Amino acid sequence: MNIAHENSNSLNAVLRVKIEASDYQEKVEKGLKDYRRKAAIKGFRPGMAPASLINKLYRKPILLDEVNKLISESISKYIHDNNIKILGEPLPSEQQADIDWDNQSEFEFAFDLGMAPEFEIKLSKRDKFPYYLLKVDAKTREDYKKNLLSRFGNYSIGDVADEKSLITATLTELNADESPRENGVIAESALISLMLVADATEKAKFMGCKAGDVLTIDAPKAFPNETDRARLLRIEKDELNSIEPLFQATITEVKEFKNAEINQDLFNKAFGEGVVNSEEEFNQKVDEAIENQFKNESDNRLRKDIREKLIEKTAIELPKEFLVRWLVTINEGKFTTEQVEKDYIHFESDLKWQLIRDFIAREQEVKIEAEDLKHFAKIYVRYQMASYGMGELPDNFIEGYADEMLKKEEQRNKIAEAVVEEKVFEWIKETIKLDEKKVDRDEFEKL
Repeated sequence: MNIAHENSNSLNAVLRVKIEASDYQEKVEKGLKDYRRKAAIKGFRPGMAPASLINKLYRKPILLDEVNKLISESISKYIHDNNIKILGEPLPSEQQADIDWDNQSEFEFAFDLGMAPEFEIKLSKRDKFPYYLLKVDAKTREDYKKNLLSRFGNYSIGDVADEKSLITATLTELNADESPRENGVIAESALISLMLVADATEKAKFMGCKAGDVLTIDAPKAFPNETDRARLLRIEKDELNSIEPLFQATITEVKEFKNAEINQDLFNKAFGEGVVNSEEEFNQKVDEAIENQFKNESDNRLRKDIREKLIEKTAIELPKEFLVRWLVTINEGKFTTEQVEKDYIHFESDLKWQLIRDFIAREQEVKIEAEDLKHFAKIYVRYQMASYGMGELPDNFIEGYADEMLKKEEQRNKIAEAVVEEKVFEWIKETIKLDEKKVDRDEFEKL
């Protein structure tokens, strides 16, 4: 087999792959022998069909399969070994000659490559960016204090459940007639946050309940998210289809949530032991905390400015025609060429930023540690729960969700990208010069 790399221009190239009979013959013959042993062909006992018949029926599909595997493995190895930087994936060339699979023994294939552009990024304190900070006003201060009282509130043993309660219960699987299912699922000490019960009718069953009460709930309605439901019942997600929807919930404990009070205990929890000792000092620390909290928004605006400026400054060229064709191909008929071209400008901007980000990550030897992934996963879970109105949840609750998230390859990869993005941003922020500008809340929110 021979592979040749030809550059069409700085952004496009062609890989030509020549395959001879000796490259695939042995595997094809082995495949035919395997088929002969296993094939059930009318008129012949298993393994006794004539080799000529097996060859006639199966040689072509086996040949196609082996040649395709050979091409895929060889191209991947060639690109890796020769450190060829490409965008997307190789595409069969539009100039590919027809193949006569019945009569040819040698084949030549051509694949188009979109080449990653060469560029450099140089940043220093000479690169100045505006950095907007919030001026704290009375309304912002009061809103933050309310949030603080909620955040440092806690659950304590209560009498009856309300919509913010945490309930501990034993969940027992039931038959359709509400009798206990033989060898059914039993989850003891299951922790139920009523804020996570999705169905209004199911949530209403818990309202006003107390320890010792027994309820019948429809688990899929109450917890439609399969990951949540599997964790609650302490079973694997793929087991859900084999269990009944009805469960008996025997309430063992009700915990009610109460906001914290403005006192020394709150000062210590919020800012550290002995750091704040009066309400006046508390208000000062609140203002500092607000400024720090809104730095996230300041950073978001800075990220946008950095991204736009670096894309403009770097002037990266991309192989548009190849990328449009690649996007149409990988989406398998979901979008036409015209639709992809219409939205290409957004894809192009994202790809340019990804190339810039990855260049900086390589130059600065950015590494992703396990603790980085765990930290970001927990942040994501807290934000997600906050969007459901659940500002403060037990650490073991957050930890469990984060662990489940990191077990899924797709979500783990997204979190890894977020880690790289954050580390690159922090390096840029330290390297450039920030021109700080304080603005009031209206201006800040417009920004």
